[in-house]
Amino acid sequence: DDGPGIAPADHERVFARLFRADPSRAEPGLGLGLSYVRAIVQAHGGHVTVDSAVGEGARFTITLPR
Repeated sequence: DDGPGIAPADHERVFARLFRADPSRAEPGLGLGLSYVRAIVQAHGGHVTVDSAVGEGARFTITLPR
């Protein structure tokens, strides 16, 4: 995407319930979306990862077993 990106120190924290990185706090939301994504993906035996840097947007990858 072309958003503000996510600092490496926050990569694991973005999946925590109610966590919102500083730049996103001005936007509406509760900080629940990625915690739901991770829970659903893990319930199906998969995992989700983030690849991002500040100022470079973010890419989330979901991997599910066959």
